[in-house]
Amino acid sequence: MKRFKTVDEYLASQPQWDAALTKLRKLLLSTELQETVKWGGPCYTIDGKIVVGLGGFSKYVGLWFHQGVYLKDPDKVLINAQEGTTKALRQWRFARTEDIKVRKVKAYVLEAIENQKAGKALKPDRSKPVVIPTELKAELARKPKIKRAFEALTKGRQREYADHVATAKRAETKASRIEKMVPLIAAGVGLHDKYRDC
Repeated sequence: MKRFKTVDEYLASQPQWDAALTKLRKLLLSTELQETVKWGGPCYTIDGKIVVGLGGFSKYVGLWFHQGVYLKDPDKVLINAQEGTTKALRQWRFARTEDIKVRKVKAYVLEAIENQKAGKALKPDRSKPVVIPTELKAELARKPKIKRAFEALTKGRQREYADHVATAKRAETKASRIEKMVPLIAAGVGLHDKYRDC
């Protein structure tokens, strides 16, 4: 996936969604949100905290409310794209530009802004134990140096690696993920460290 440096560059890469993305961008910029690019896509922040993200895909354009779990959602439009995995994030998908009702969308955005200002944020549960999948356990048993490096990581970083392997459905995918993560573990870095200061 290409990482864009500006929102204009991102929008230019999505010609099929030009009208919808432009409409949503204009709406977001009409608020006090600050526009930036994080993880290669448009994000809108307050005091450096992401409130909402914007993106175009093959079948829809979406808004991602980073603490969407706190939105009232009177119109029942928000979805959790990964039930059981995603805790706070909620998406609002639009299949056509005409589906974007500016007044309704803006009400959700304004509520999200107020929630951010009020400090409403779902914190990760750091007390739950790290469950290491069998495949990762076997790899660590075969490579004592990597096992020591893994054990030296914070619980949060260990959990990222364990969950990344556990969420793969196919054995080949699990093996591929483990192969790619071994050098990161050896270097003492977390799976998602490169995104932390984006």
